[in-house]
Amino acid sequence: MNQFASPPDWASQPDARTNAPDAATPPMLEVEALCRRFGAVAAVEDVGFRVARGAVTCLLGPSGCGKSTTLRMIAGIERPDSGTVRIDGRPMSGAGSFLPPERRPVGMVFQDFALFPHLDVAANVGFGLRGPARQTCDRIGELLERVGLSGHAAKYPHELSGGEQQRVALIRALAPRPCLMLMDEPFSSLDHRLRDGVRDAALDLLRETETTVLMVTHDPEEAMLMGHRIAVMRQGRLIQEGRPDQLYDRPADRGVAAFFSDLNTVEGRVSGGRVQTVLGAFPAPGLAEGSRAEVAIRPQHLLPAETGGTPARVERARYLGRDSLIETRLEPGGTAMKSRIPGLVLPAPGSLLRLAARPDSAMVFPHPGG
Repeated sequence: MNQFASPPDWASQPDARTNAPDAATPPMLEVEALCRRFGAVAAVEDVGFRVARGAVTCLLGPSGCGKSTTLRMIAGIERPDSGTVRIDGRPMSGAGSFLPPERRPVGMVFQDFALFPHLDVAANVGFGLRGPARQTCDRIGELLERVGLSGHAAKYPHELSGGEQQRVALIRALAPRPCLMLMDEPFSSLDHRLRDGVRDAALDLLRETETTVLMVTHDPEEAMLMGHRIAVMRQGRLIQEGRPDQLYDRPADRGVAAFFSDLNTVEGRVSGGRVQTVLGAFPAPGLAEGSRAEVAIRPQHLLPAETGGTPARVERARYLGRDSLIETRLEPGGTAMKSRIPGLVLPAPGSLLRLAARPDSAMVFPHPGG
């Protein structure tokens, strides 16, 4: 595949991957100016975003950035110091009001699944259900069949695999048909190979039921796989929110860009609307003439060139299966570079390559030093 190919169709259509209504439809979740402090520490500061009905939004960021605290405030487990939360147009907190978790129309899936060890699978799934016994039994049976666990109703959590426990936790949260599903790192405890299959099955179920989801994750690949939109948090603040392709291709700053992959960086000065660097000239819209700038290029966009390019000496080359990782140093200046090249490409250490990046693949930011 050409790494410079056009993005998929859904990238230009905000709701193309779901049956969710368009932006004119009132959102299922509205968060405005949410704040939470623990002593002198601002865990969450002025966070606001919306989640469309039937869509999946991922709160993405490193550990300690405030994403789980934000989720807990939306669930009602944590009381915000200020700000508002509305679900399906109804105020949950703010302006002097605060509804406890049991009165909020939300389901929640935790990282450790939080299944009741003394209850069997059927009782776990039906724990939050109210109504006639017949309807409750039918709902439990329907959900167990949907996730392939019909034969496990009488088992206890300790008799299930990690993937089976995750599916039980998911359908338990879905059983009461909540307006909003909140998921806190729901797949992080699973083995890597198991995680992909369980995650895909969960996403299929959530989309089939048109469930609105807000999911916390620290894994950028997971956020891009799961989310129709991603909200990146850092140090308690929301840094950027948008579609996966927007955050990947047009990050708000170098920190957001680096969260999604390794970066090669070179510095330069703006001249004639372009940053002049050792790797060539790159467009610098919005940057002042003569100012310092930093150019960031992802490894898959820095490739050997048949003609032109910048000379670089190979330090090591490793085959990773789908592609090869080539580590080099630029001959002018000795700056370390990484290239990811599709297929088996292993140039000998010490050999000389010429590297080039397409101008439209580079991300240009103001230099942090001014």
